[in-house]
Amino acid sequence: MAIDRVLSSDSSGEKEETFNLALRPETLGECVGQSNVKEKLAIAIQAARQRAEPLEHILFHGPPGLGKTTLANVIAHEMNAAVRASSGPALSKQGDVMGLLSNIGTGDILFIDEIHRLSTPVEEFIYPAMEDFKVDFTVDSGMHAKTINFPLKRFTLIGATTRAGLLSAPLRGRFGMMYHLEFYSADELTEILARSAGLLDLESRDGSLEMIAARSRGTPRIANRLLKRVRDYAQVKGTGSLTPDIVRNALRMEQIDDLGLDELDRSFLRALITVYDGGPAGIEAIAATLGEERDTLEDVVEPYLLQVGFVRRTKRGREVTNAAYSHLGMEQPAKKSPPAQQPLFDDP
Repeated sequence: MAIDRVLSSDSSGEKEETFNLALRPETLGECVGQSNVKEKLAIAIQAARQRAEPLEHILFHGPPGLGKTTLANVIAHEMNAAVRASSGPALSKQGDVMGLLSNIGTGDILFIDEIHRLSTPVEEFIYPAMEDFKVDFTVDSGMHAKTINFPLKRFTLIGATTRAGLLSAPLRGRFGMMYHLEFYSADELTEILARSAGLLDLESRDGSLEMIAARSRGTPRIANRLLKRVRDYAQVKGTGSLTPDIVRNALRMEQIDDLGLDELDRSFLRALITVYDGGPAGIEAIAATLGEERDTLEDVVEPYLLQVGFVRRTKRGREVTNAAYSHLGMEQPAKKSPPAQQPLFDDP
């Protein structure tokens, strides 16, 4: 299944999050990449400290695995504030939010991941909390219902979303700062891996971390996951230290090629080439051919293939590019010439 992919940028569960927690930076100075976002955050944090005020509400948006949760924890550390975390799907009713808000102190951080998945009643409930730092909470129901106005401490809401377009305009407008996180360069990922290897007491030879970085799809979460897999391989099949040969063999075992494509990515491309002559083909047809869900292909497979220029989307469907043929070592079929147009009338 796609959720078990090594190269998936989504979290694979609590165990991985615990592993990543030990590798997360605690200050902005320790963070690698996202220089533009870090510079703006540093100024906002310093200004808020000087005024002894909480930060404005912040929204981080961008693909999964780029460090939205990490930045929220870094901000809390920089502001000497406590952080309380939840997610959009977990806050299903007003009482869930009330339990979080009632325990927040002045200047504390409330972090909501997948904030685009908040239900409409919950979203409307937090509007006055974000604007006026108070909420109207309804107790009981029917004839005995009464509304109690709860004043709240001044706090900072940090929202994270992979789909900013799904946020309602009223919610989006209540964030004072909105930052888009970009994919990381190979050099930045190498620096992140070097820091992670140091924290894990993992020795690496020249070129080994660069090989992992080049296959990490611009995503720190994937880079650290691959580092963990390669570390295990080095411990069992080698001396415990990372060498280019160890990394190459470990990633070959995971079926990850030089550009960071795995077998599902290559199956997607091969299906387009062999079954649909390179496209165009509809995503539903490709999903049926591969026996995968459409959402899996659109959310997990396609984004990276589009990023590296192996697939293009057209009005008629998905098409494979020349670069994909070259990478797979497959010959591009000759283009079929259009049929000759028949005359409307026969010659007399």
